[in-house]
Amino acid sequence: QLPEGNTHLYIERTFCFIDLSGFTLFTRTHGPDEAVELLGEFRRITRNIAAKRGVRVAKWLGDGAMLVSTEPEPAAALAVDLVHRFAGTDIEVRAGLVTGTALLFEGDDYIGEPVNLAAKLCAVAGPGEVFADVELASLPDWVEAELGLEVELRGIGTVGGLSRLRPAL
Repeated sequence: QLPEGNTHLYIERTFCFIDLSGFTLFTRTHGPDEAVELLGEFRRITRNIAAKRGVRVAKWLGDGAMLVSTEPEPAAALAVDLVHRFAGTDIEVRAGLVTGTALLFEGDDYIGEPVNLAAKLCAVAGPGEVFADVELASLPDWVEAELGLEVELRGIGTVGGLSRLRPAL
């Protein structure tokens, strides 16, 4: 039996927004044909890593994506993996991750504070940075976390208790 009424449900997930930092400048400098080629490579790599880690690409957002995971560790590993793969290239990846409860709306969209916060963390991350507001039970040995950070977010204010994730050197 399905519940009557609402077409949405509350679920806990880890939301990850990733973005190609500097894509507009890359497009202006290299032209749209090279930009589309780079974007295709970014999407192929993201799709491949996401599938192998059990993370769902919820939607593509131009030069970025919204990803959803049932656990924070695979999403964190995916984000850091992408940062590493694009480090030292013409373009770098940045990401924001948040775990929390959101509405699954009409079966294919997510609405709520953790979704918005993940998008805003991605927006303030610098090239090659991953900001995370997630509880991480364990990380792969190739990922390190800098704990206890805070950032200023437009429309929200200061958000603390964040981690900056990066490939271990």
